[in-house]
Parts: sequence; C-alpha cells; structure tokens
Amino acid sequence: MHLSPPVEPMLARSVTALPSPGARPVLFEQKADGFRVLVFTGPKPYLQSRRGADLGPAFPEIVRAAAALGVEAVVDAELVVLHDNRLDFTALQHRARFRGARAERAGREQPAHLITFDVLEVTGTVLMDQPLHQRRGELENLFASLALAAPWALCPQTADAATARTWLDPAWGAAGVEGLMIKDSGSRYRPGERGWLKLRTRTTAEAIIGAVTGAVHAPRSLLFGRLDPAGRLRLIGRSTPLSRPAATELGAVLRPAGPEHPWYGRRFPAGWGTTEPLVFHPVVPDLVAEIDADTAVDLGTFRHPVRYLRLRDDMTPGDV
Repeated sequence: MHLSPPVEPMLARSVTALPSPGARPVLFEQKADGFRVLVFTGPKPYLQSRRGADLGPAFPEIVRAAAALGVEAVVDAELVVLHDNRLDFTALQHRARFRGARAERAGREQPAHLITFDVLEVTGTVLMDQPLHQRRGELENLFASLALAAPWALCPQTADAATARTWLDPAWGAAGVEGLMIKDSGSRYRPGERGWLKLRTRTTAEAIIGAVTGAVHAPRSLLFGRLDPAGRLRLIGRSTPLSRPAATELGAVLRPAGPEHPWYGRRFPAGWGTTEPLVFHPVVPDLVAEIDADTAVDLGTFRHPVRYLRLRDDMTPGDV
C-alpha cells in the first residue's frame, strides 16, 4: 500500500442552497450524521479520524472488518451508530470514549457501521488523481466483487437534482441524514482542500429566550430553552450572532433576570467540545422566538448554532 496514515481528507464548505446547473456535471450524496473517517484495510488496519487520530481502540469491530476485507484499500467514510431506526450521534460519541473490554461490549451492543463514499487507493493503485465518477465506479466494484455487507454500506449517490431535493426533507433529518454533499463529477481528490459543497437540511422551530451574551439591552447572541415535562427550562441551543436590527428589537423588550432564574449561577460551555465557560446574562424567560436550525440534534439540544428569525408574540412559554 502506498498511502499510510495520517492522510488529510478532502473537505467541504457550507452553502445555503443547491447550486444552479452548470457546465460540469455534479453528483449528490447523502450526508450522514457521524464521524468522518479514513479506513485503511488489509493486514495493518487503521481507523483514522478527520484530524488524524486513531479511532481503532474505540471501535474494534470496525478494525476487524477492515482486516478481514481481503483487499488492501483506503476508503473515505462516515462512521455511524444506529439506534431506534436512526443514526445516533450521541451513542457514537459515547462509544468513542471506551477502550478495552468496554469498547468490545459496546461493539456488540451498539455496533458501528461505515457509510463509504470514496476510495483513495485499492490493491496498490492510488486513485486520488482519477475523477470522482471513476473513483465511485471503483468503490462500487469493490462492493460488488466482495459482496460487502454490514458494517460496510455504500452511500446513496445521484446525479438527479430532483432526487437530491427529496433527501433534504426533514424526515430524512429525523433519521440522521443531515443534508447533502455536492461534488464535481470530474474532480480529483484533493487532501485538505474544501473542494466539495455541503448543504444542511434546515427546519424552523420555536424556543424560549432564556439568556443573552453581551448586554441585555444590546444582545450579541441568544440562549434558547424549552420546558421539560416537569416545567423546568432546559437549554437547547445558542444563536448565531444577531443582526443589528434584531439586536435593537430584542434589546428593547428583554428584561434581566435575577437569582430566581433557573440558569442563574449555571455554567454552560462556550462551544461544542470545549469546557471553557460561556459568559451570559439570564433574562426573564417570557418571550418565544422562531428559529431556523439544522437537524443535528442530540438529546433535544441543537449541536450547531441556530438562527434567530423573529419573535412569536402569539405564543407563550407554556406553548413550547
């Protein structure tokens, strides 16, 4: 095998709409909600994360599948865990923390799968300079010739924009498909470059404004909550930076809250995957906002920042 870990994966930049038809054909793929991995198969199997870390100890069943493939190859894939007929990112995160006997047990109870969408090398031939449609053909041949089954899966792909639009239905988002990857059919694999496009499925929802960053009279962003079955306000997400008109509108109606606020004295992380505390100011949780969000939700919490759209004066916190 010519390639060896770590290999930088090719990346994508986010877009907000499907591109207009162009002179070059494009291919659309479902974007599964998981961990990006490069899988090195053969006698020296290796499971590489997007940032180059070795995920093999946490997912021993995947390492065994890579060793047993019977062909030396390097494939690009999304590592996922299925639970209750959907892709469960939270379960995947929990599994990534286990090692040894706990990892083996988790592999039996919640086995991981690989949704593969590209191949960089196979049987000693590096394919990165081949156009994407040829690499896809090699990947499909690999699946057909080896009759691959779980944990291996082939990512759905289409050249039909109408079919791709159906994959943006929120029902797919509820199943763990968070959007589309849009790729030039003739493009080569360029490690580290953002040569692909990513379009996330989005939906609107309602949430209670529970706190702000910045000053209450001039908020920079919002912290949103919803009431749980016991009536307690639970944090569900944070907004992107507010526009100046939105900050002016909200600054005129938001009111600072004191120790009676359920989030008073609480500590929330400043961002996903960090322990740095967020500086925020609780506000009286009596205003409901309409938000625009993607479908990446973990245990009721939006994993990515949401966008504030407008106040919902027709709704009360009890409606959320």
